[in-house]
Amino acid sequence: MDPALLDDVIRRLLEVKNLKPGKNAQLSESEIKQLCAAAKEIFLQQPNLLELEAPIKICGRLEESIEYWSRCLLILSCENFGENIGDVHGQYSDLLRLFDYGGYPPQSNYLFLGDYVDRGKQSLETICLLLAYKVKYPENFFLLRGNHECASVNRIYGFYDECKRRFSVKLWKTFTDCFNCLPVSALIDEKILCMHGGLSPELNKLDQILNLNRPTDVPDTGLLCDLLWSDPSNEAQGWAMNDRGVSYTFGPDKVAEFLEKHELDLICRAHQVVEDGYEFFANRQLVTIFSAPNYCGEFDNAGAMMSVDETLMCSFQILKPARKMLAGGTNTKSGFKVRMIYME
Repeated sequence: MDPALLDDVIRRLLEVKNLKPGKNAQLSESEIKQLCAAAKEIFLQQPNLLELEAPIKICGRLEESIEYWSRCLLILSCENFGENIGDVHGQYSDLLRLFDYGGYPPQSNYLFLGDYVDRGKQSLETICLLLAYKVKYPENFFLLRGNHECASVNRIYGFYDECKRRFSVKLWKTFTDCFNCLPVSALIDEKILCMHGGLSPELNKLDQILNLNRPTDVPDTGLLCDLLWSDPSNEAQGWAMNDRGVSYTFGPDKVAEFLEKHELDLICRAHQVVEDGYEFFANRQLVTIFSAPNYCGEFDNAGAMMSVDETLMCSFQILKPARKMLAGGTNTKSGFKVRMIYME
């Protein structure tokens, strides 16, 4: 993709934040197809299991644009963590706020954990900006595949309809080809394993992730399906069928076994709404990051971004709905002392 055109696409995507909320970026179908082609090429050049180094910011889900947020920085001390972003889901205004807080690329390194499209009103702006940054900064900006980066899912939950309404079904198919090339996992400093969903009973060696074929659709069962669909559960030990009707749930025992076997410190994943934007599991051996505040306008949850510095010390930046803003002070969660700092 021509570098000058890429810079202009990024400029047009970013200038939206100075316009009326919900205003669409002015991009042509041809430009978006070029962006998908360039990103697809880079995805296939990089491994399915990315090997990354801290510092890095990790983000999760951003679905459906919500226009009112307080700004709050949540800092806690914890060893062996990295910077992550959970689900995004088309909440474009919130994606821009995450960059406002964390720094726009290449000021900070980023890892996104999947689910960039569906449910939100601006999935196209969201995925186009993420792909543009991936093409612009391929060694500093990383995207993993979520379960919504799959034709059978985003055909139903909004992305297909948005592509068809604003451009064409052919563009949706172009995105499908691009999504089929996304990596599915990342390993930070050989200690933090990241994916969208969770563990799999078929995952015995990390090399199995490296050996997954791409491009590929997401199958109904198997390792790739589990990495994108499985969930932790406190209800039982071991493996159990998932209430989603896809993949499995896994207990705290499976997390501990996996970390010990592979000499890891933490599993970082997204995939589920959590009230505070982040939630620990299995004695803080797993963390769920969810980056879409007030998910779908219904859950009144916070969104979070997790940062990992060079010493693997973690901090969480939290986006809260304005009506939930506190007066300040301290709080505790999962045994950590938490300091709340509100930002103007």
